Amino acid sequence: MKIDRLIGILAILLQCEKTTAPELAEKFEVSRRTISRDIDALCRAGIPIVTTQGQNGGISIMEGYKIDSTLLTSADMQAILAGLRSLDSVSGTNRVAQLMEKLSAGASTLMPGGQNILIDLSSWYKASLAPKIELVRQMMDTQHLLSFRYYAPKGESWRTIEPYYLIFRWGSWYVWGYCNDRADYRLFKLNRMEELAAGEPFAARSAPMPDLRHERIFPGGIQVKVLFEAGCKWRLVEEFGTACFEELADGRLLFHADYTDAENLMTWLLTFREKAILLEPKELRAALVDSLKKMEKLYEGD
Repeated sequence: MKIDRLIGILAILLQCEKTTAPELAEKFEVSRRTISRDIDALCRAGIPIVTTQGQNGGISIMEGYKIDSTLLTSADMQAILAGLRSLDSVSGTNRVAQLMEKLSAGASTLMPGGQNILIDLSSWYKASLAPKIELVRQMMDTQHLLSFRYYAPKGESWRTIEPYYLIFRWGSWYVWGYCNDRADYRLFKLNRMEELAAGEPFAARSAPMPDLRHERIFPGGIQVKVLFEAGCKWRLVEEFGTACFEELADGRLLFHADYTDAENLMTWLLTFREKAILLEPKELRAALVDSLKKMEKLYEGD
């Protein structure tokens, strides 16, 4: 995994005066050509790396620019490693753990022995999600098209995209890419993607960073008022925070929010069963009552 290797190389250069391409190639189990590409990538990122030839030659960070190793404390490294290890929780591999084991071989003071920050990004769908994430990453690294069947509220369709970013947001994984079918950039949820397949190589575009602001993705527009029983407080706090409701004299909770999707709102309210009463908007209140009547008919008789 390239990002892990780049961080590993940088950590080694911060801990020693000089190293060589063969040493790095052996440590990370890659070719010298791959190490050369990694060094070029670090240079493009603004890290002043110097390579010298000859008997005492090697790779080092330019003198005068070298970052003092005290800049990264043990606590700093713990935070960095926790973030890296979180990738193992969804990848189904131990790549980061193996990388950290290699780096800690020298018993550096920068490599903390214990970990007190644990981040698990896996989900109930880990078995199916891990291979999807792996394939998406491969397609991004090698610049190959990605084809898949996509399940959306408006129906299912086949899509082919140029994948550019793999994103973890709102508790789920997404891929951001240029959709050939829509001739525009789109965000796709991995849990709704099936039958993923590699496609032909593509020439990478200067892809914009995805705009993931809540107001952009979830524009709102539905002003909601709901009356909840007191026992629902823990769920409201967990899902929306303490500012989403006011406690009435009788203990009930007057909930108010700006919601995005009417269908999701009604589905969410039904999870509270008889403990919630939708007050506004009135048109959705009527739609919810109508839906409940239809459900009642479905359950009548046998």
